[in-house]
Amino acid sequence: MLSKRPNILFIMDDQHRFDYLGCSGAEFVRTPNLDRLAARGVRFTHCFTNAPICVPARIGLATGMQPFRLSALDNNAGLPVDTPTMYKHFRDNGYRVGGIGKFDLRKYDPYNGRYGDRPVAYSWGFTHPCECEGKMHAGSSPKPIGPYTYYLQEKGLLQQFHADYQQRRSVGWSTAEAARASILPPEDFEDCYIGRKAASWLEAVPDDFPWFLFVSFVGPHDPYDPPEPYAARYENTPVPAAGGLGEGKPRHIAQRRRTCTPEEVTFMRRRYCAAIEVIDDQIGLLLAALEKRQMVDNTIIVFTSDHGEMLGDQGLFQKNVPYEAALRVPLIFAGPGIAGDRSVDALIELIDLNPTLCELAGLPPQPHMDALSFAPLLHGDSTIHRPHVISALRHFRCIRTERYKLIENYNDITELYDLQADPWEQRNIAANRKAVVNRLARELQRRTRI
Repeated sequence: MLSKRPNILFIMDDQHRFDYLGCSGAEFVRTPNLDRLAARGVRFTHCFTNAPICVPARIGLATGMQPFRLSALDNNAGLPVDTPTMYKHFRDNGYRVGGIGKFDLRKYDPYNGRYGDRPVAYSWGFTHPCECEGKMHAGSSPKPIGPYTYYLQEKGLLQQFHADYQQRRSVGWSTAEAARASILPPEDFEDCYIGRKAASWLEAVPDDFPWFLFVSFVGPHDPYDPPEPYAARYENTPVPAAGGLGEGKPRHIAQRRRTCTPEEVTFMRRRYCAAIEVIDDQIGLLLAALEKRQMVDNTIIVFTSDHGEMLGDQGLFQKNVPYEAALRVPLIFAGPGIAGDRSVDALIELIDLNPTLCELAGLPPQPHMDALSFAPLLHGDSTIHRPHVISALRHFRCIRTERYKLIENYNDITELYDLQADPWEQRNIAANRKAVVNRLARELQRRTRI
């Protein structure tokens, strides 16, 4: 090999809430491969997305900047090609940079290319891109719009898949009616397609240069449609009930709330668990490919998600809100020099993964970032990272400390929650804690000043 720098296997899935992992105590979902990875490394319990929606969160991760600084406040945003990214940084320092799965850095441009290698992907820094369609994206067109839908067309499955997704869309993506098992065989389900493609890449990548592989699964995002037999495995699994509606919420929350029976929520949560197990099985393929190539000892492995999923908490589904189930994401790090079987409670922002990976690989950080490396936590040299984390979208901005969360809803009420006494944000106490509101509002203003 020309370099002893570590390889990077960065695994992300889409819309995975922090508390749906076996290693986090969730006995109702089977994640043996992620649990094995956590036993080898560090599980971070308080990692927060900088924007609880796909495109801004992924732009923030790529750049190490708060998404709002790049006007990324909703899914209509795109990553400018001249912006420094983590992927360019690794490429420019001698890494092959592969990407397989959902990139979501330019959602407004719907065509990913026959092989997922549209030219703009190279501008973002990928040397070996295979950009796949997201779930709703894949089901939106009767004609192929990326490598996965071309694959379905070749197998004679695209028209059937498209018709099925149009039916799910008509009843609402995150509904019990749409949460039917996939019409596709397991091997043709998109996360299984991505897993095979990524494992094949690992099995074939030459070892003369270090590599960075970004593997981005499209589940467990709604619609909650795991293939059989995964769906059947959870038919009778007890899952946690959804949290209550809470008091003192802004108008946009009241407008988004849905009335579902407890049975409907349970059904959707079971399907969500099954979709997670599909992804865990694919991660097992990736780990096996590394072991086959004897690359484990020189590969840093990361698992996280772009944002969470309310899944019925507060009467809400999907994301786009500043509550814990949407903001907090799983995060696991394992690799050379990282002592295993540890959990760390320090506050981390998703963008912080960018400079952390650079530091672990011996690369200088990118300039002008908001992100901060938490490598000292991985090495056991510290237990503290940030005093607070922030997150923002077009209709709110929020700041969260170890104890409190302040949410400023534009043109609406302010929310404050004491997370020690009220971890599921049921009681808005902003009117009774003016001093806390003022202190956190000043800090939020400082952190979001452009």
